[in-house]
Amino acid sequence: MRTTRALVVSAATAAAVGLAAPAASAWDQPTSVTAAPSVIAPGGQLVLTVNGSACTMQGSTVSSNAFPATKLKSMGGSTATATVTVNSNATAGSYSVTTNCENKSKTFTSVFTVIGGVRGGLGGSTSTGATPADMAIGGGLVAAALVGGGVFWMRRRSENRI
Repeated sequence: MRTTRALVVSAATAAAVGLAAPAASAWDQPTSVTAAPSVIAPGGQLVLTVNGSACTMQGSTVSSNAFPATKLKSMGGSTATATVTVNSNATAGSYSVTTNCENKSKTFTSVFTVIGGVRGGLGGSTSTGATPADMAIGGGLVAAALVGGGVFWMRRRSENRI
């Protein structure tokens, strides 16, 4: 009796799991998200391409920490695109993109990279300017060059008189 009851419970459990398996399978739409260009400066524009027929439906969006949610436009077939502007205050680093298609979200990691600004100046230096010691050394070298040049010119001039 106990064996029969255990078999019935096991069969019912297996049937429930077997019937629920298709419903519990992972949502595979969209399949990929690509960005062009894949490396961009803050304030630049990206074209995101989403592959998956679910994202060609009206109301599908893409979003990221680097830009606000933007509606996708169907390109025919199973491709949709969106042109986004990266926030001007986006920090340097790799960013993920989240798609929202058919009221389901899917996140793709490291889709694009925001690069940081480069400090310009002489040689790409990172100091704020010449220090007083730098100025004193530079001034001393210029003075020594003037004195040395003057002495050389005066000696050459006196040799011509002989």
